Amino acid sequence: MFNAIVRFSVRKKLFVGLTTLFLLIGGIYAMVTLPIDAVPDITNNQVQIVTVSPTLAPQEVEQLITFPIEIAMSNIMNVEEIRSVSRFGLSLVTVVFKESVPTLQARQLINEQIQTVSGEIPPELGTPELMPVTTGLGEIYQYTLNVAPGYRDKYDAMELRTIQDWIVKRQLSGIPGIVEINSFGGYLKQYEVAVDPDALYSLNITIGEVFEAMNRNNQNTGGSYIEKVNRAYYIRSEGMIGSLKDIERIVVANRNGIPIHISDVATVRLGSAKRFGAMTMDGTGECVGGIAMMLKGANANVVTTELEKRVEKVQKMLPEGISIEPYLNRSELVNRNISTVIRNLIEGAVIVFLVLIIFLGNVRAGLIVASVIPLAMLFAFILMRIFGVSANLMSLGAIDFGIVVDGSIVILEGILAHIYGSRFRGRTLSQEEMNREVENGAGGVMRSATFAVLIILIVFFPILTLTGIEGKYFTPMAKTLVFCIIGALLLSLTYVPMMAALFLKRTIKDKKVFADYFFEKLNRGYQRALEWCLHHVRITVSAAFLALAISLFLFTKLGAEFIPTLDEGDFAMQMTLPAGSSLTESIEVSRLAEQALKKEFPEIRHVVAKIGTAEVPTDPMAVEDADVMIVMKPFKEWTSASSRAEMVEKMKAALEPLSDRAEFNFSQPIQLRFNELMTGAKADIAVKLYGEDMEELYSKAKEVARFVEKIPGASDVIVEQAMGLPQLVVQYNRAKIARYGINIEELNTIVRTAYAGESAGVVFENERRFDFVLRLDNDKVKDLNLDKLFVRTTDGIQIPVSEVATIDLVDGPLQINRDATKRRIVIGVNVRGADIQQVVNDIQHTLEQNISLKPGYYFSYGGQFENLQNAINTLLVVVPVALSLILLLLFFAFKSVTYTLVVFSTVPLSLIGGILALWLRGLPFSISAGVGFIALFGVAVLNGILMINHFNGVRRSTRYSMTTSRIIRESCSHLLRPVFLTGLVASLGFVPMAIATSAGAEVQRPLATVVIGGLLVSTVLTLLIIPVFYHIVNSTVMLRHGKMKKWFGFAVSFFLLCSFPIGANAQEAQTMSLEHAIEMAVQNNPRLRIAATDVKRIRAARGEVVELASTEFSYSWGQLNGTERKDKETAVTQPIGSILAPFYKNALVNRQVATGNYYKQMVEKEVKAEVKRAWAYYLYAYNLRDMYREQSMWADRLQQAGELRYQQGDITLLEKSMTTTIAADMRNNLFQATEELKLAASRLQWVCYSDVPVTPDETSVRLYPVRMDSLPLSSAHLNYFHSQVDEKQAMLNIARSRFFPELSVGYVRQNILPDKGLDSWMVGVSFPVWFLPQRSKIRQAKFERNMAQTQADANARELSNRVQELRATLRRYGESIRFYTTTALREADNLVSTADLQFRESETDITEYVQSMNAAREIKKGYIEAVYQYNVAALEYELYH
Repeated sequence: MFNAIVRFSVRKKLFVGLTTLFLLIGGIYAMVTLPIDAVPDITNNQVQIVTVSPTLAPQEVEQLITFPIEIAMSNIMNVEEIRSVSRFGLSLVTVVFKESVPTLQARQLINEQIQTVSGEIPPELGTPELMPVTTGLGEIYQYTLNVAPGYRDKYDAMELRTIQDWIVKRQLSGIPGIVEINSFGGYLKQYEVAVDPDALYSLNITIGEVFEAMNRNNQNTGGSYIEKVNRAYYIRSEGMIGSLKDIERIVVANRNGIPIHISDVATVRLGSAKRFGAMTMDGTGECVGGIAMMLKGANANVVTTELEKRVEKVQKMLPEGISIEPYLNRSELVNRNISTVIRNLIEGAVIVFLVLIIFLGNVRAGLIVASVIPLAMLFAFILMRIFGVSANLMSLGAIDFGIVVDGSIVILEGILAHIYGSRFRGRTLSQEEMNREVENGAGGVMRSATFAVLIILIVFFPILTLTGIEGKYFTPMAKTLVFCIIGALLLSLTYVPMMAALFLKRTIKDKKVFADYFFEKLNRGYQRALEWCLHHVRITVSAAFLALAISLFLFTKLGAEFIPTLDEGDFAMQMTLPAGSSLTESIEVSRLAEQALKKEFPEIRHVVAKIGTAEVPTDPMAVEDADVMIVMKPFKEWTSASSRAEMVEKMKAALEPLSDRAEFNFSQPIQLRFNELMTGAKADIAVKLYGEDMEELYSKAKEVARFVEKIPGASDVIVEQAMGLPQLVVQYNRAKIARYGINIEELNTIVRTAYAGESAGVVFENERRFDFVLRLDNDKVKDLNLDKLFVRTTDGIQIPVSEVATIDLVDGPLQINRDATKRRIVIGVNVRGADIQQVVNDIQHTLEQNISLKPGYYFSYGGQFENLQNAINTLLVVVPVALSLILLLLFFAFKSVTYTLVVFSTVPLSLIGGILALWLRGLPFSISAGVGFIALFGVAVLNGILMINHFNGVRRSTRYSMTTSRIIRESCSHLLRPVFLTGLVASLGFVPMAIATSAGAEVQRPLATVVIGGLLVSTVLTLLIIPVFYHIVNSTVMLRHGKMKKWFGFAVSFFLLCSFPIGANAQEAQTMSLEHAIEMAVQNNPRLRIAATDVKRIRAARGEVVELASTEFSYSWGQLNGTERKDKETAVTQPIGSILAPFYKNALVNRQVATGNYYKQMVEKEVKAEVKRAWAYYLYAYNLRDMYREQSMWADRLQQAGELRYQQGDITLLEKSMTTTIAADMRNNLFQATEELKLAASRLQWVCYSDVPVTPDETSVRLYPVRMDSLPLSSAHLNYFHSQVDEKQAMLNIARSRFFPELSVGYVRQNILPDKGLDSWMVGVSFPVWFLPQRSKIRQAKFERNMAQTQADANARELSNRVQELRATLRRYGESIRFYTTTALREADNLVSTADLQFRESETDITEYVQSMNAAREIKKGYIEAVYQYNVAALEYELYH
């Protein structure tokens, strides 16, 4: 099929050329009309329901509005999450649907449920409404109304807000793609009737009567029409209020025929609604502005362009002195990111082009391959347009033209190698010959190139199955790259052969270029390296997989994050004031913060603070919260800081004077909006605490924050403002209410109307409409004073409301957050200078250790961490699927499990470079890097396919069979150039992305780093490891048989699977080396610990060396030596003992310490010997088990063959019974050997004192090295024997020291009247007069010393004799081993192979065959046992030396 496609392309050049032209035209059109945005929209499929009820506290909002809505929404199908926020006057419920549910269908389902629940929510409390169809990328254009310096007095905040609402907003709302213009700041204009409570009371009028009069005197009606003569006259009454004067003239009541107007009881004026938000800018105070919200799925670039055009028109409609000044325009970020992508693509294309020109050695060939780049890109633009993929940082940012043109490089290199070889050198080919040779050259590599490109394609298809945030981020990238590679594949099959036949030089000259010299020199070095690897196969393979193991270890040290943070260029600062702060305080603090930032940092263009909630409350903030947008100048103009992190720290330092009034946390505009919309939190990590009682939740959250702040990497730790809202609670006395005949509704209406205001309709100013509101005069009643409010009883008497109600000041919830219908509070944590995964692990560990929760309270974690966990779980499915698809396609390409696994070995080896590159650059593992690894897997096998196909092609093309080594040597010199080029071009194409520092580079950098590092290392390893594996597969005699080759394939498969770590819950055996096992045993052995403790005990006895007798004190009085009876005498006597005895005792302690140390050395040698003996026993049992397992399998096959031959009549029943008996015997032997292996494993674990089973890392039969020359006996043993004799001698010396004199000293003081203070000194000497007992002790000590000497000599002699015996044993078993290794084992193998051959050919009967196999088995068993006995003797010999 491939040859037919190439033949058609070469023969039908005009058709291919016209098709390429159409591709060029269509691609340019698609590129021009393609939607453009900064990043993919990752907002989940959500619908927000908002209910505004200005008079309700959070508790009532939750109870009366939020909870009914949540219950209704939980009945909708395909809902993934329901969360809500209940604030003062506002309920916001967010319902997240599955991505498969269309947005309009989701809104329809929500609408149906709202209609159902509307009956449960009283109309006066508010009406649930759906928020605009927008996303986290919706805030594309933010602006303020700027007043020129000379017009500041003309336009106040109310007038500016009116202009914003009725001019700017209306004009901007009609733009296609704009779903809402959200007004912010200023005062919402109202016609206000401010009632004087004293006037009401004096005239006996209630506030309800005033409201009723207002309501009845503001309406129009019609009287249909009348006919007169031949005309119709339509009737219309005008009763609508048109001015403040009209309001003042409204009659409230009549008193004795005198009308009482509203002007008599109230002040009529222009007022404003209670504000729950404001806007300030650049520290100059309040301002008015708006936010343009884009429709979900709209083209940001087109919408922004249209918006800018409309703003220019609106500027001309505005009153003089007012202008629209945008401070945040999405088009700037889009342009920065797209310029980054375009620059990287152009730089990558230029690098690829230069590399092709230089290393292909043919300018025309380089131009042909390079021309594939723009054509493939245009093909991708067409498919992006068809499938609705927008051009953004992710969709275009991962395109590597090196990967795209890999297939074209392989095909063109094959054409060049075929045409410009020695065959046509010096000739000028005709066009027909050129066509034919291009077909032949391309056909030789077309299959390899196509399969390689298909594998690159296949690994990207699992990425298309990603869902959630990671799917929205990386699916556009995968789609674009797949489109591009498909285009390049089609072009390489059609366009490249056509252009090669048309434009390559037909005159073949023998002229070398730079590329030829370069590859000749490179090839010489490569051949030397390849020769060394082929001669040291084990070292090469071991080194490769050791590098893999090291890289996997480094992978565990990388850390992890969800997606690298995109540098948006601007900052978003969250300002949080203490709970209960007023809007005025928030405005003042924001003004001071803006001034501080503008003063300190010239890099700041604008600072705009949005305080509280806007008119469309998609972000339900309180008046204590503010989102401050810090619009920065370009990074190159920065002077105060050299990085974003440094700028943030300096900004925090500048705001430090305000830290006692507010908390400040920094983020970025889009990032902040995404975090909030996706998880309901504005932080990288959201620690969510669930429970029932808000006070308990808030106190525990504060406690959690104190611990989290101490964790490295955790910054901006802030507890959600949940408590501390000061509430004046009006408590009604129901008994008094009943007595006066009043109802609660009437009282609530009076309180609500007096302070919140009650709308009595609207007042029209042409098209504009403003609320007509009644409330108490704020100048007259600034406090909640119930004495000023009056209610009329059933008797017509007005009583103050304070008569039936009291006021309490309490602290209530500031807001109530609910998630999955449960209350929760969020501790927000931003991560700075650390990876998010490690910080979350530290937080979890800290909270488990230090926080105790009540039953029903629990933690969960959201924010970016939640996204990271979801993405990792998805990758755990996607990566194995991608690897399985690679394996499947490789098997289709080679029709061989062995070759499939040989090529697949490049996949785990490619991990080495990718992980090492991340580690060297200090980048954590992110989803971006994970996608890089997936792409790397596909590219890594391309060269492997090329090499294996070439090897097999050379093997098939020769008439006589060639040795594998010769095939490898002849092929690799030709393969070096295409393999080197594909790896180099693909990696260099990513270099601009890896080193870019401009906008959007943060997301591309990990992906590019992984692919560059992985491809560079993978290319080198492929050129060396693939030939080595091919040599192993085709050179081993055993693997020439099909069954053995199959088993080799399964073994390699198992090994490759083991290369990817898979977590397991069960406790697995610990594989370790002998040295590690000995080290473990030495650390844990109790005998060694006891010996070491005994040495410490003996050293502690040194304090007994100098032992003095008790000191004697005496006191005498009376007539001692004089005439008076008042004499006194004081005496002190101290026996010192023998002067030499301490020295002999110290010598004894020294001897005992030495004996203890020698004993410890002896025990340590014995412990090591025990471990080695257990190790040798395990190896013996393991190899014996393997031998019996092999014999059991052989016996089973023999039994099957016997039954078959018996059925065919070739053998007798006796012979058949013999095969059955042998099989049963072998199974029994295998069972016994298996049990013995378990016993050996248990013994090895016991001697190592390990908590888990221990498995040797090397299980082959091997001899312990031992020196047979005359070595001195073990110094530990001999020194121990001699030290025991020395110890007895020291005890004899102590006994002899008892004959030496013992000294004593004394002091006497006497008072013999009349003399006083008579002093005298005394020195005494004592020695034994009766010395027979002491002499008996000395004689006993001498006998003990002699006995010890005799025992030491006997032990030394016994040790020497044992060593002689061991030498003889070693010589005996050594000779047996030499017999087995030089003769017997080889003969046994020959015997087995000959018996197998004769048995298969039916040249021998079963009896002889069984005898031959038994003889071979006994030889192998004898060899294993001889090695074991030799090792046991060698270990004992080592112990005594």
